[in-house]
Amino acid sequence: MPYTVYLKKGEEKRILCGHSWVYANEVSRIEGKDKNGSLAEVRSFDGKFIGKGYINHLSKILVRIFARDEDYCEQDERELYRKRIAEANALRVKLGYDDCYRIVFAEADNIPALIVDKYADILVMQCLSLGIDKRKQMIADCLRELFSPKGIYERSDSAVRAKEGLEKVCGALYGEVPDKVIVRENGIKLAVDVKHGQKTGYFLDQKENRLSSRRYARGEVLDCFSNSGGFSLNAALTAKNVTAVDISESALDSVKENAALNGFNNVNTVCGDVFEVLRKYKAEKTQFDTVILDPPAFCKSAAEVKDAYRGYKDINILGMKVVKSGGFLITSSCSHYMTLPLFEKMLVEAAKESGRTVRNIEIKCQSPDHPSLLVADETNYLKFFVLQVL
Repeated sequence: MPYTVYLKKGEEKRILCGHSWVYANEVSRIEGKDKNGSLAEVRSFDGKFIGKGYINHLSKILVRIFARDEDYCEQDERELYRKRIAEANALRVKLGYDDCYRIVFAEADNIPALIVDKYADILVMQCLSLGIDKRKQMIADCLRELFSPKGIYERSDSAVRAKEGLEKVCGALYGEVPDKVIVRENGIKLAVDVKHGQKTGYFLDQKENRLSSRRYARGEVLDCFSNSGGFSLNAALTAKNVTAVDISESALDSVKENAALNGFNNVNTVCGDVFEVLRKYKAEKTQFDTVILDPPAFCKSAAEVKDAYRGYKDINILGMKVVKSGGFLITSSCSHYMTLPLFEKMLVEAAKESGRTVRNIEIKCQSPDHPSLLVADETNYLKFFVLQVL
């Protein structure tokens, strides 16, 4: 007998508005029994149908709802995935994406815990829940039918999988996948390492922000936490010189490779801890026309927010101090726990403590191929500010 999950009184309100997560502590009782990862039905306390999704007793997110039709059954799975993926891709095509973009953004595309990214003719999948993991080959088959890729690679190596009782897994699901895939972003060529690069190979969510950064990149530009050089390469088109800083030598090798791919000879690299490098520039009174701060998430849980806040403030104070008067600080955070109001509060404090007058020029979020649900704060995670430092 399949699971039927009954919620506590009032817990259905958020889910009825479109959120897909049912937390274990929101459940009053469970009837029936089946395997973890199987389809479960969710009902309100008084028995009204809410939706269906995959259950996992090992996770705090007990059920991830994706079907709101009471008649939906597992025999409909393949067609549902094919339809949802096609609809998600149709939005991206309508927005003008073609070569490298996110096809499926999990909850925001009504396929919870599934990420699919496109890099030219290679697709990369991330399976972030047990239910999706058990169906990954079926999903890969749907992707083959819809896109006819040369290869599909699985990058299910996110730490989130441990919360689902899953191990990290990487490997080809279909076809042949090269070590590097050449793509074009904003007219710039990039060699993306889909097997070992960050996330699924590259940070696709900043593509529009990287494009907009060109208007502020003049003179001497410092790109901190450069990774494989997305911001550095965009800045190189308009700046005199770009210095890319990262603690990873292999990341800087990618910066050099990508600069060479585009014939840029105005990109230099510095290997080191960004905090220490900025302190050195400050001590030496070295300043830049534009400073870019695109750090990894300083907090990956609510418990880490306090320490992360200090880290963000420290790095932004240093960034403000090494910007020439009238220059720009481009700063961002990719942690949804560092909310927009909290990030703004931190920037106000950083400006006061830096002793500089700072004004806000532009605020943006993640690119449109990473849409967010208004009801799910978790899907609206990227904050991107352009500040002028006087």
